[in-house]
Amino acid sequence: MDLKLSYLSPLPCLSPVCSMLKPKNFITASITPYRTRVVKDRQKHSLTPEKHEVFKSMEGWVEENMLVHLKPVEKSWQPQDFLPDLSSDDCFDEISDIRAHAIDIPDDYFMCLVGGMITEEALPTYQTMFNTVDVVRDVTGMDPSPWGVWVRAWTAEENRHGDLLNKYLYLCGRVDMRQIEKTTQYLIGAGMDANIENNPYRLFVYTSFQEKAAFTSHANVAKHATRYGDARLAKMMGAIAGDEKRHESAYAKAVEKLFDLDPDTTMRELADMMRARITMPGRMMRDGADPDLYGHYAAVAQRMGVYTTGDYVDIVEHFIGRWKVGEVAAGLSSEGRRAQDYVCGLGARMRRMEQRAREGAGKKAAVAAGIRCSWVFNREVKL
Repeated sequence: MDLKLSYLSPLPCLSPVCSMLKPKNFITASITPYRTRVVKDRQKHSLTPEKHEVFKSMEGWVEENMLVHLKPVEKSWQPQDFLPDLSSDDCFDEISDIRAHAIDIPDDYFMCLVGGMITEEALPTYQTMFNTVDVVRDVTGMDPSPWGVWVRAWTAEENRHGDLLNKYLYLCGRVDMRQIEKTTQYLIGAGMDANIENNPYRLFVYTSFQEKAAFTSHANVAKHATRYGDARLAKMMGAIAGDEKRHESAYAKAVEKLFDLDPDTTMRELADMMRARITMPGRMMRDGADPDLYGHYAAVAQRMGVYTTGDYVDIVEHFIGRWKVGEVAAGLSSEGRRAQDYVCGLGARMRRMEQRAREGAGKKAAVAAGIRCSWVFNREVKL
């Protein structure tokens, strides 16, 4: 089967098709408690010297078209805007209000919320990934180039997401924070391999998809919070989703620009990323108890409608349309045209796979299993 569905941050391949989606070029090495994955035959630094010049030439464009998607710090929301002021006399009333609204929210919702928060908390891994990429990395840690400014400022904006969710979860009293903190430590320690080959063409394809998926997931979590009557939580998740939307716009613009400057390479790298399966940031989650924590998290998110197979196909079709992949005509080699055909056919093929997965899931619904999740004090959560 040529088609391989890929499910993106913050969620993974979802349960009906998980067995078909294990990367073939990974082997598990149990030499560390972080379950480090050893990648065989991974290409590195695949960008040629002439392609370096493409990104060097984009610096002025980045200044005018990407940095504008960042918000000044003084105009940005901060976690404290949504949380009780512990210096105030009525802070305990506010904390009681958070706990009262959280008490009737189901555990499966909290499993989705915690999984998203842990993925956000692994931000050091994502900044590290950026800084392994040729040309666009922050070389000195204080690089004044537009690329360096973007990497640092994007990280600073993203940092607020995990901070806010962590504090909310701590105050609401519904989750086992020690188990959650362990999971975050495991995840950061494990790292990730996004299969980008230190290549910025691949990086911007990856980040476009990741930010769109993160927006979708956080927005759906916000909708659930509204249905549960928790306006504060809904507002928090809406603010985070808004950031992800802005960041998605910046990365998607970068890919659009690359299609203008170098359509053949961009087309081939896009197809390659889709064939190779985009690696999910949280795929290495573990809590020391559940051997398939990430898969179970994904299954619950699928059932809850937080992030589904259909959402992923929507994202694929969105970018095929936004980048006008099917309309690219000039500048494509024969390999580029084959890549174009592959990408343009993805949506229909994925819809067929999604339908078969749904039918299979329906047949198994009567025997749906549950798992005990350490994040919610080992209470059982239905898959």
